[in-house]
Amino acid sequence: MKKFLCILLAMILVPLSCLAVGEVDGKKMEDYSPLYALTNAHGFKVGGCFSLNQLKDSRYLDFMKLHFDSITCTNETKAYSLLDQKASQAAQDGMPVMNYWAADQMIQWARDNNIKVRGHVLVWDAYMSDWFFREGYKNDGAYADQETMRARTRYYIEQVVTHFEEKFPGTVYCWDVVNEAIGDNANEWDAKDARHLRTIRSGVDNLFKTYVGDDYVEFAFLCAKDTVEKLGADITLFYNDYNMFFPEKRDAALALIDSINTYAKDENGEYRKLIDGAGMQGYIGGYGVQEGCLEDSHIENIAAAIRIYAEKGLEVHVTEMAVRNFDKKAETVALHADYYARLFKTFKQANEGDVKPLTCVAVWGIQDNPYARGYTYNLNSPYGGLITEKYRVKTCFDAVHAEMSQGH
Repeated sequence: MKKFLCILLAMILVPLSCLAVGEVDGKKMEDYSPLYALTNAHGFKVGGCFSLNQLKDSRYLDFMKLHFDSITCTNETKAYSLLDQKASQAAQDGMPVMNYWAADQMIQWARDNNIKVRGHVLVWDAYMSDWFFREGYKNDGAYADQETMRARTRYYIEQVVTHFEEKFPGTVYCWDVVNEAIGDNANEWDAKDARHLRTIRSGVDNLFKTYVGDDYVEFAFLCAKDTVEKLGADITLFYNDYNMFFPEKRDAALALIDSINTYAKDENGEYRKLIDGAGMQGYIGGYGVQEGCLEDSHIENIAAAIRIYAEKGLEVHVTEMAVRNFDKKAETVALHADYYARLFKTFKQANEGDVKPLTCVAVWGIQDNPYARGYTYNLNSPYGGLITEKYRVKTCFDAVHAEMSQGH
Protein backbone atom coordinates (compact mmCIF):
# COMPACT_ATOMS: atom_id res chain seq x y z
CA MET A 1 0.00 0.00 0.00
CA LYS A 2 2.84 2.35 0.93
CA LYS A 3 4.59 1.63 -2.41
CA PHE A 4 1.34 2.33 -4.29
CA LEU A 5 0.94 5.70 -2.53
CA CYS A 6 4.53 6.68 -3.42
CA ILE A 7 3.93 5.85 -7.08
CA LEU A 8 0.65 7.77 -7.06
CA LEU A 9 2.30 10.78 -5.43
CA ALA A 10 5.08 10.71 -8.04
CA MET A 11 2.51 10.61 -10.85
CA ILE A 12 0.88 13.73 -9.42
CA LEU A 13 4.06 15.71 -8.69
CA VAL A 14 6.07 15.03 -11.84
CA PRO A 15 3.66 16.80 -14.24
CA LEU A 16 3.52 19.75 -11.85
CA SER A 17 7.28 20.07 -11.87
CA CYS A 18 7.70 19.68 -15.63
CA LEU A 19 8.73 22.83 -17.42
CA ALA A 20 7.39 23.96 -20.75
CA VAL A 21 9.81 24.30 -23.68
CA GLY A 22 12.44 26.89 -22.74
CA GLU A 23 10.74 27.91 -19.49
CA VAL A 24 12.80 29.50 -16.72
CA ASP A 25 12.43 27.49 -13.52
CA GLY A 26 11.08 29.38 -10.52
CA LYS A 27 10.73 32.85 -12.07
CA LYS A 28 7.68 34.88 -13.03
CA MET A 29 7.41 37.92 -15.28
CA GLU A 30 6.97 40.08 -12.16
CA ASP A 31 10.38 38.99 -10.85
CA TYR A 32 12.12 41.02 -13.55
CA SER A 33 12.53 44.78 -13.65
CA PRO A 34 10.76 46.36 -16.67
CA LEU A 35 12.62 45.50 -19.86
CA TYR A 36 11.76 48.87 -21.39
CA ALA A 37 13.65 50.69 -18.62
CA LEU A 38 16.79 48.81 -19.63
CA THR A 39 16.36 49.42 -23.38
CA ASN A 40 15.54 53.10 -22.81
CA ALA A 41 18.97 53.46 -21.21
CA HIS A 42 20.39 52.48 -24.60
CA GLY A 43 18.17 54.85 -26.56
CA PHE A 44 15.33 52.64 -27.79
CA LYS A 45 11.82 51.61 -26.86
CA VAL A 46 10.87 47.96 -26.77
CA GLY A 47 7.42 47.01 -27.94
CA GLY A 48 4.87 44.30 -28.37
CA CYS A 49 1.68 43.81 -30.33
CA PHE A 50 -1.92 42.91 -29.62
CA SER A 51 -5.25 42.21 -31.26
CA LEU A 52 -8.76 43.19 -30.21
CA ASN A 53 -9.33 39.70 -28.80
CA GLN A 54 -6.26 40.04 -26.60
CA LEU A 55 -7.91 42.90 -24.74
CA LYS A 56 -9.68 40.07 -22.91
CA ASP A 57 -6.42 38.24 -22.15
CA SER A 58 -5.32 39.68 -18.80
CA ARG A 59 -2.17 37.57 -18.50
CA TYR A 60 -0.93 38.67 -21.91
CA LEU A 61 -1.74 42.30 -21.14
CA ASP A 62 0.06 42.05 -17.80
CA PHE A 63 3.24 41.12 -19.68
CA MET A 64 2.73 44.06 -22.07
CA LYS A 65 2.18 46.54 -19.23
CA LEU A 66 5.18 45.41 -17.23
CA HIS A 67 7.86 45.12 -19.89
CA PHE A 68 6.96 47.22 -22.98
CA ASP A 69 6.59 50.95 -23.63
CA SER A 70 5.40 50.66 -27.24
CA ILE A 71 2.67 48.54 -28.77
CA THR A 72 1.21 47.91 -32.22
CA CYS A 73 -2.29 46.87 -33.24
CA THR A 74 -1.77 43.86 -35.47
CA ASN A 75 -4.70 44.57 -37.82
CA GLU A 76 -7.18 47.04 -36.35
CA THR A 77 -5.52 50.26 -37.57
CA LYS A 78 -5.12 49.01 -41.13
CA ALA A 79 -7.36 50.44 -43.83
CA TYR A 80 -9.27 47.24 -44.50
CA SER A 81 -10.22 47.17 -40.79
CA LEU A 82 -11.18 50.84 -40.51
CA LEU A 83 -13.05 51.42 -43.78
CA ASP A 84 -16.85 51.20 -43.57
CA GLN A 85 -18.33 50.29 -46.96
CA LYS A 86 -22.01 51.04 -46.26
CA ALA A 87 -21.25 54.36 -44.60
CA SER A 88 -18.91 55.28 -47.47
CA GLN A 89 -21.64 54.51 -50.00
CA ALA A 90 -23.99 56.85 -48.13
CA ALA A 91 -21.49 59.71 -47.71
CA GLN A 92 -22.75 62.92 -49.33
CA ASP A 93 -19.25 64.21 -50.11
CA GLY A 94 -18.11 61.00 -51.81
CA MET A 95 -15.25 60.54 -49.37
CA PRO A 96 -14.58 57.28 -47.47
CA VAL A 97 -15.97 56.79 -43.95
CA MET A 98 -14.15 54.94 -41.19
CA ASN A 99 -15.35 52.98 -38.18
CA TYR A 100 -12.89 53.39 -35.29
CA TRP A 101 -14.77 51.30 -32.72
CA ALA A 102 -12.23 48.47 -32.38
CA ALA A 103 -9.09 50.57 -32.77
CA ASP A 104 -10.28 53.16 -30.26
CA GLN A 105 -10.66 50.53 -27.56
CA MET A 106 -7.11 49.35 -28.13
CA ILE A 107 -5.54 52.81 -28.25
CA GLN A 108 -7.48 53.76 -25.11
CA TRP A 109 -6.04 50.73 -23.29
CA ALA A 110 -2.53 51.74 -24.33
CA ARG A 111 -3.11 55.33 -23.22
CA ASP A 112 -4.54 54.21 -19.88
CA ASN A 113 -1.36 52.19 -19.29
CA ASN A 114 1.10 54.87 -20.46
CA ILE A 115 2.18 52.84 -23.49
CA LYS A 116 2.87 54.58 -26.80
CA VAL A 117 1.46 53.19 -30.05
CA ARG A 118 3.06 52.52 -33.43
CA GLY A 119 0.41 53.35 -36.02
CA HIS A 120 0.28 50.47 -38.50
CA VAL A 121 -0.44 51.09 -41.40
CA LEU A 122 -1.97 53.81 -43.62
CA VAL A 123 -1.36 52.40 -47.14
CA TRP A 124 -0.87 48.71 -47.92
CA ASP A 125 -1.91 46.93 -51.09
CA ALA A 126 -2.23 43.46 -49.49
CA TYR A 127 -5.77 42.50 -48.46
CA MET A 128 -6.91 46.01 -49.33
CA SER A 129 -10.65 46.44 -49.88
CA ASP A 130 -11.19 46.36 -53.63
CA TRP A 131 -14.38 48.44 -53.33
CA PHE A 132 -12.34 51.41 -52.07
CA PHE A 133 -11.10 51.86 -55.66
CA ARG A 134 -14.51 51.59 -57.33
CA GLU A 135 -17.15 54.15 -58.21
CA GLY A 136 -19.77 54.46 -55.49
CA TYR A 137 -17.72 52.08 -53.33
CA LYS A 138 -19.64 49.23 -54.93
CA ASN A 139 -18.23 45.74 -55.30
CA ASP A 140 -19.19 45.67 -58.98
CA GLY A 141 -18.65 49.34 -59.84
CA ALA A 142 -16.18 50.54 -62.44
CA TYR A 143 -12.79 51.52 -61.11
CA ALA A 144 -12.60 55.23 -60.31
CA ASP A 145 -10.27 57.61 -62.15
CA GLN A 146 -6.90 58.70 -60.79
CA GLU A 147 -8.07 62.13 -59.64
CA THR A 148 -10.80 60.53 -57.54
CA MET A 149 -8.45 57.93 -56.07
CA ARG A 150 -5.84 60.51 -55.11
CA ALA A 151 -8.53 62.55 -53.39
CA ARG A 152 -9.80 59.48 -51.51
CA THR A 153 -6.29 58.46 -50.49
CA ARG A 154 -5.40 61.92 -49.21
CA TYR A 155 -8.68 62.19 -47.33
CA TYR A 156 -8.25 58.76 -45.76
CA ILE A 157 -4.74 59.55 -44.52
CA GLU A 158 -5.75 62.97 -43.21
CA GLN A 159 -8.80 61.63 -41.37
CA VAL A 160 -7.10 58.63 -39.77
CA VAL A 161 -4.00 60.46 -38.53
CA THR A 162 -6.14 63.36 -37.28
CA HIS A 163 -8.66 61.11 -35.52
CA PHE A 164 -6.10 59.32 -33.36
CA GLU A 165 -4.07 62.45 -32.63
CA GLU A 166 -7.08 64.49 -31.57
CA LYS A 167 -8.77 61.74 -29.56
CA PHE A 168 -5.57 60.39 -27.96
CA PRO A 169 -3.07 63.28 -28.13
CA GLY A 170 0.54 62.10 -28.27
CA THR A 171 -0.27 58.40 -27.92
CA VAL A 172 0.35 57.36 -31.54
CA TYR A 173 3.95 58.50 -31.85
CA CYS A 174 4.68 57.22 -35.36
CA TRP A 175 2.93 55.82 -38.43
CA ASP A 176 3.97 53.23 -40.96
CA VAL A 177 2.79 55.33 -43.90
CA VAL A 178 3.32 52.64 -46.54
CA ASN A 179 3.89 48.93 -46.02
CA GLU A 180 5.63 46.39 -48.26
CA ALA A 181 5.60 48.31 -51.53
CA ILE A 182 8.84 46.72 -52.76
CA GLY A 183 8.53 43.54 -54.82
CA ASP A 184 10.58 40.43 -54.17
CA ASN A 185 10.73 38.70 -57.55
CA ALA A 186 11.88 40.15 -60.87
CA ASN A 187 8.42 39.78 -62.42
CA GLU A 188 6.87 41.92 -59.66
CA TRP A 189 8.38 45.26 -60.68
CA ASP A 190 9.46 47.18 -63.75
CA ALA A 191 13.09 46.30 -64.51
CA LYS A 192 13.90 49.99 -65.03
CA ASP A 193 12.58 50.98 -61.59
CA ALA A 194 15.37 51.20 -58.99
CA ARG A 195 12.67 51.34 -56.30
CA HIS A 196 11.45 47.87 -57.31
CA LEU A 197 7.94 49.19 -56.73
CA ARG A 198 5.53 46.28 -56.60
CA THR A 199 3.24 46.03 -59.63
CA ILE A 200 1.65 42.73 -58.59
CA ARG A 201 1.39 40.59 -55.46
CA SER A 202 0.74 36.88 -55.91
CA GLY A 203 -0.57 37.57 -59.39
CA VAL A 204 -2.92 40.36 -58.27
CA ASP A 205 -2.46 43.99 -59.37
CA ASN A 206 -1.25 46.53 -56.84
CA LEU A 207 -4.37 48.68 -56.99
CA PHE A 208 -2.67 51.68 -55.40
CA LYS A 209 -0.07 51.77 -58.15
CA THR A 210 -2.64 51.14 -60.88
CA TYR A 211 -5.26 53.67 -59.79
CA VAL A 212 -3.48 56.19 -57.52
CA GLY A 213 -0.31 56.32 -59.61
CA ASP A 214 3.28 55.20 -59.96
CA ASP A 215 4.10 57.78 -57.28
CA TYR A 216 1.54 56.46 -54.77
CA VAL A 217 4.21 55.84 -52.11
CA GLU A 218 5.67 59.33 -52.41
CA PHE A 219 2.16 60.82 -52.58
CA ALA A 220 1.10 58.99 -49.41
CA PHE A 221 4.12 60.38 -47.54
CA LEU A 222 3.32 63.88 -48.78
CA CYS A 223 -0.25 63.55 -47.50
CA ALA A 224 0.92 62.20 -44.15
CA LYS A 225 3.58 64.90 -43.71
CA ASP A 226 1.11 67.66 -44.61
CA THR A 227 -1.31 66.28 -42.02
CA VAL A 228 1.28 65.97 -39.24
CA GLU A 229 2.54 69.50 -39.86
CA LYS A 230 -1.00 70.88 -39.92
CA LEU A 231 -1.71 69.19 -36.57
CA GLY A 232 1.61 70.31 -35.11
CA ALA A 233 1.97 66.74 -33.88
CA ASP A 234 5.14 64.94 -32.81
CA ILE A 235 4.62 61.96 -35.12
CA THR A 236 7.40 60.33 -37.13
CA LEU A 237 6.70 58.74 -40.50
CA PHE A 238 8.11 55.35 -41.53
CA TYR A 239 8.35 53.13 -44.57
CA ASN A 240 7.93 49.52 -43.37
CA ASP A 241 8.90 46.30 -45.17
CA TYR A 242 10.23 42.79 -44.63
CA ASN A 243 13.74 41.59 -45.63
CA MET A 244 15.04 45.17 -45.51
CA PHE A 245 18.23 43.96 -43.89
CA PHE A 246 19.13 41.87 -46.94
CA PRO A 247 21.33 43.83 -49.41
CA GLU A 248 19.13 43.69 -52.54
CA LYS A 249 15.95 44.79 -50.80
CA ARG A 250 17.89 47.29 -48.70
CA ASP A 251 19.22 48.93 -51.87
CA ALA A 252 15.72 49.14 -53.36
CA ALA A 253 14.48 50.68 -50.11
CA LEU A 254 17.26 53.27 -50.23
CA ALA A 255 16.23 54.20 -53.79
CA LEU A 256 12.61 54.51 -52.65
CA ILE A 257 13.64 56.67 -49.68
CA ASP A 258 15.59 58.97 -52.01
CA SER A 259 12.54 59.24 -54.24
CA ILE A 260 10.29 60.11 -51.30
CA ASN A 261 12.65 62.83 -50.08
CA THR A 262 13.01 64.42 -53.53
CA TYR A 263 9.29 64.39 -54.30
CA ALA A 264 8.11 67.76 -52.98
CA LYS A 265 9.67 71.18 -52.37
CA ASP A 266 8.94 73.86 -49.80
CA GLU A 267 8.31 77.55 -50.48
CA ASN A 268 12.06 78.13 -50.68
CA GLY A 269 12.50 75.51 -53.37
CA GLU A 270 14.19 73.05 -51.00
CA TYR A 271 13.23 69.40 -50.98
CA ARG A 272 11.02 68.46 -48.06
CA LYS A 273 12.06 65.53 -45.92
CA LEU A 274 8.84 63.52 -46.04
CA ILE A 275 10.11 60.30 -44.47
CA ASP A 276 11.64 60.11 -41.00
CA GLY A 277 12.39 56.45 -40.55
CA ALA A 278 12.94 52.96 -41.88
CA GLY A 279 10.74 50.25 -40.37
CA MET A 280 12.80 47.13 -40.83
CA GLN A 281 10.60 44.10 -40.19
CA GLY A 282 12.39 41.55 -38.04
CA TYR A 283 11.12 38.17 -39.19
CA ILE A 284 14.41 36.33 -38.73
CA GLY A 285 14.93 32.77 -39.91
CA GLY A 286 13.31 30.18 -42.15
CA TYR A 287 9.69 30.56 -43.16
CA GLY A 288 8.02 27.48 -41.73
CA VAL A 289 11.24 25.46 -41.46
CA GLN A 290 14.18 25.36 -39.08
CA GLU A 291 16.67 25.64 -41.92
CA GLY A 292 17.79 29.26 -42.06
CA CYS A 293 17.00 29.97 -38.41
CA LEU A 294 19.51 31.31 -35.86
CA GLU A 295 22.10 32.24 -38.49
CA ASP A 296 24.88 34.65 -37.52
CA SER A 297 24.75 36.29 -40.96
CA HIS A 298 21.31 37.68 -40.20
CA ILE A 299 22.60 39.53 -37.15
CA GLU A 300 25.49 40.87 -39.22
CA ASN A 301 23.09 42.06 -41.96
CA ILE A 302 20.82 43.73 -39.39
CA ALA A 303 23.76 45.62 -37.86
CA ALA A 304 24.91 46.79 -41.30
CA ALA A 305 21.39 47.85 -42.34
CA ILE A 306 20.85 49.94 -39.21
CA ARG A 307 24.11 51.77 -39.90
CA ILE A 308 23.29 52.32 -43.60
CA TYR A 309 19.77 53.64 -42.98
CA ALA A 310 21.17 55.90 -40.27
CA GLU A 311 23.61 57.34 -42.81
CA LYS A 312 20.52 58.49 -44.74
CA GLY A 313 19.53 60.52 -41.69
CA LEU A 314 16.73 58.13 -40.75
CA GLU A 315 15.53 56.70 -37.48
CA VAL A 316 15.36 52.92 -37.54
CA HIS A 317 12.70 50.71 -36.00
CA VAL A 318 13.02 46.95 -35.98
CA THR A 319 9.35 46.07 -36.43
CA GLU A 320 7.31 42.88 -36.31
CA MET A 321 10.25 40.97 -34.85
CA ALA A 322 9.99 37.20 -34.55
CA VAL A 323 13.20 35.29 -33.90
CA ARG A 324 11.96 32.05 -35.38
CA ASN A 325 12.51 28.61 -33.89
CA PHE A 326 10.63 25.51 -35.00
CA ASP A 327 12.63 23.02 -32.92
CA LYS A 328 11.78 22.27 -29.28
CA LYS A 329 14.91 20.25 -28.49
CA ALA A 330 16.73 21.56 -25.42
CA GLU A 331 19.95 22.33 -27.27
CA THR A 332 18.11 24.33 -29.94
CA VAL A 333 16.12 26.23 -27.34
CA ALA A 334 19.42 27.14 -25.64
CA LEU A 335 20.82 28.34 -28.97
CA HIS A 336 17.67 30.43 -29.49
CA ALA A 337 18.13 32.14 -26.11
CA ASP A 338 21.78 32.89 -26.86
CA TYR A 339 20.88 34.21 -30.32
CA TYR A 340 18.23 36.52 -28.87
CA ALA A 341 20.74 37.93 -26.37
CA ARG A 342 23.34 38.50 -29.10
CA LEU A 343 20.71 40.25 -31.20
CA PHE A 344 19.94 42.68 -28.39
CA LYS A 345 23.66 43.20 -27.85
CA THR A 346 23.78 44.25 -31.52
CA PHE A 347 20.94 46.71 -30.85
CA LYS A 348 22.90 48.20 -27.96
CA GLN A 349 26.01 48.52 -30.09
CA ALA A 350 24.07 50.30 -32.85
CA ASN A 351 23.40 53.14 -30.41
CA GLU A 352 26.84 53.41 -28.82
CA GLY A 353 27.80 56.62 -30.65
CA ASP A 354 26.52 60.17 -30.20
CA VAL A 355 23.79 59.48 -32.76
CA LYS A 356 21.39 56.76 -31.66
CA PRO A 357 19.53 55.73 -34.82
CA LEU A 358 17.69 52.73 -33.39
CA THR A 359 14.67 54.09 -31.54
CA CYS A 360 12.36 51.06 -31.20
CA VAL A 361 12.39 47.28 -31.33
CA ALA A 362 8.84 45.94 -31.71
CA VAL A 363 8.42 42.22 -31.03
CA TRP A 364 5.53 40.37 -32.67
CA GLY A 365 6.68 36.84 -31.84
CA ILE A 366 5.74 37.33 -28.18
CA GLN A 367 4.30 33.98 -27.19
CA ASP A 368 4.94 30.37 -28.12
CA ASN A 369 2.15 28.62 -29.98
CA PRO A 370 3.02 24.96 -30.52
CA TYR A 371 -0.51 24.28 -31.78
CA ALA A 372 -0.41 26.86 -34.57
CA ARG A 373 -0.79 25.82 -38.16
CA GLY A 374 -0.36 27.52 -41.52
CA TYR A 375 0.33 31.25 -41.65
CA THR A 376 0.78 31.77 -37.88
CA TYR A 377 3.07 28.75 -37.63
CA ASN A 378 5.21 29.93 -40.54
CA LEU A 379 5.35 33.61 -39.63
CA ASN A 380 6.13 33.62 -35.90
CA SER A 381 7.16 29.96 -35.40
CA PRO A 382 5.87 27.75 -32.58
CA TYR A 383 8.87 28.12 -30.23
CA GLY A 384 10.19 31.60 -30.98
CA GLY A 385 8.36 33.54 -28.26
CA LEU A 386 9.61 35.39 -25.19
CA ILE A 387 6.99 33.63 -23.05
CA THR A 388 5.45 30.17 -23.25
CA GLU A 389 1.93 29.39 -24.33
CA LYS A 390 1.14 29.27 -20.59
CA TYR A 391 2.48 32.82 -20.08
CA ARG A 392 5.66 31.70 -18.32
CA VAL A 393 9.00 33.39 -18.79
CA LYS A 394 11.37 31.69 -21.22
CA THR A 395 15.14 31.44 -21.17
CA CYS A 396 15.33 33.78 -24.19
CA PHE A 397 13.61 36.56 -22.23
CA ASP A 398 15.90 35.87 -19.29
CA ALA A 399 18.93 36.08 -21.59
CA VAL A 400 17.76 39.34 -23.18
CA HIS A 401 17.07 40.87 -19.77
CA ALA A 402 20.50 39.83 -18.54
CA GLU A 403 22.19 41.29 -21.63
CA MET A 404 20.37 44.59 -21.30
CA SER A 405 21.10 44.70 -17.55
CA GLN A 406 24.86 44.70 -18.07
CA GLY A 407 26.22 48.03 -16.97
CA HIS A 408 23.03 48.96 -15.10
